[in-house]
Amino acid sequence: MRRTRIATVGAVILSLVLSAAACGGGSAGGSGSNEQPKTLTYWASNQGANIEVDKKVLQPELDKFEKQTGIKVKLEVVPWADLLKRILTATTSGQGPDILNIGNTWSASLQSTGALLPWDAKNFDAIGGKDRFVESVLGSTGVQGQDPAAVPLYSMAYALYYNKKLFKEAGITKPPATWDEVVEAGKKLTKIGKSGIGAEGSNLSANIHQVFVLGKQHGADFFTADGKADFTSDNAVAAVKQYVDLMATHKIVSPGNAEYAQNQSLSDFSNDKTGMVLWQTAAATFKTQGMSEDEWGVVPAPVPSGRPGPGKQTNSMVAGINMAVFKNTKNHDGALKFVKFMTSDEEQKTLNKAYGSIPPVKTAQQDAAFNTPDLVALRDTLASSAAALPQFPEESQFETVVGTAVKELFAEAAAGQAVTTDSVRAKLEKAQQQMPKK
Repeated sequence: MRRTRIATVGAVILSLVLSAAACGGGSAGGSGSNEQPKTLTYWASNQGANIEVDKKVLQPELDKFEKQTGIKVKLEVVPWADLLKRILTATTSGQGPDILNIGNTWSASLQSTGALLPWDAKNFDAIGGKDRFVESVLGSTGVQGQDPAAVPLYSMAYALYYNKKLFKEAGITKPPATWDEVVEAGKKLTKIGKSGIGAEGSNLSANIHQVFVLGKQHGADFFTADGKADFTSDNAVAAVKQYVDLMATHKIVSPGNAEYAQNQSLSDFSNDKTGMVLWQTAAATFKTQGMSEDEWGVVPAPVPSGRPGPGKQTNSMVAGINMAVFKNTKNHDGALKFVKFMTSDEEQKTLNKAYGSIPPVKTAQQDAAFNTPDLVALRDTLASSAAALPQFPEESQFETVVGTAVKELFAEAAAGQAVTTDSVRAKLEKAQQQMPKK
C-alpha cells in the first residue's frame, strides 16, 4: 500500500468519531426504495505504472460485470497521493463512492469512522464466505475482535529487486541478503556512476513500510500493546536513522530520491539508473516500462543477518489492497454483487496476473501463473516473515506524522545536513506530539 502526504489529516481523524453521524444518510439496506440504481461508483487505487494502465486493466472487467448483472460501474482511479484524503472527506460529508479500494493498513482507522459497511457473516456469505480468503491477509481488515471493515482484493509483500546488468558491470556476484551486503553492493554501484538503491522520500507510505520493518528488526513496534504511540524509543529512533542513513551516511540513495513520491524509483531501476529497489510485487511495472524478465532478479528483502523469519528477522509488512463498501450506498445489493465479482476466482486470477500481485483467495492462488519464482518468494515472505502494521484507529495518522518525519529527514540529508540520533529523535518527538492522547 502506498500513501499520501496530508497536512491536515491529524485534525480530520480526530474529528471522525464525533462526525460519524454525518457519514451516511442511508443504511446498509440502501435508500429504502425497492428500486435500486443501476450504476455504482468505484474508486480504484492506482496499482499499475500509471492511471491509464489501470483503466486498461479494469474497464474490460467492469464491462463484463455490467453484461452479467445490468449494473454499470463508473470507474475513477485515484492516485495514492490523493486517496486517503478523498476517503476521509467522503466519510465526513457522506458524499463518497459506493465501493472503494483502501490500503489494508488503513482498515482500522477507517473502520473507526463508522462509514464503512461491516463484513458480518451475512455479508461474507453473500460473496461466497469468509473462509475463501487466506487467513493471514484477513488480519489487516480491521480491529481484531470486530467484524472486518473491508475484504482483501490484492496481496503483496516487499522483496529486493536487482538489476542484473548493473550488478555485472559493478562486479557484484550475488544479490544481497543482509543490510550490510546491501550497503556494500550499493557502494560498488555508485562507483560505476549509478545509484545503489532507490527510495521514495516523499512517499509517506513507502517511508512507513520500510521503517516499520526496520523497527521490527530493532525490536520496536511504534505502538504499545494498548495502542499508545511509542515513536521515540531508542530502537524506533535507530530504525528510522538506519533507513535515512542509506542516503545521509552511506550515499547509496541519490539525493534526488528525497523528492520522489510514487513509482519514480521503479522508473530509475527500469532505465538502468539504479541497481536495487525494495518494492511490493514490481514485476508488472517493470514489464510496462519495457524491462524484460531476464533483466532483473528478486530475493527476499534484507535482514540484519541470517535468514528472514518472525520477530527481528521480519523483512516485510503484510502489504495489500482491500475493497470496502460505504454503508450509505443506495445499492447495497449491487455493491455486494460487485465485491463478489471482483473476488471471484476468475477475476482474482485476471486482476492479480495483470498487477503481478498475489490473490488473497485460496483457490485462485493455485493457478500456475502465481508459481513463478518472484511470486513464490513473495508468498513465502507473507507466510513466514511478514508482519501486519498495527490495527489501531490511529494507524493512518501514524503513517502521516511519522512518514512526514522521515520525508523531512530525507530532505535534510539531500541538502547536505547531518542526520544524527538527536535530530531523528526530535522529528519523532514532534510526530508523537501530533498523535491523540490516550
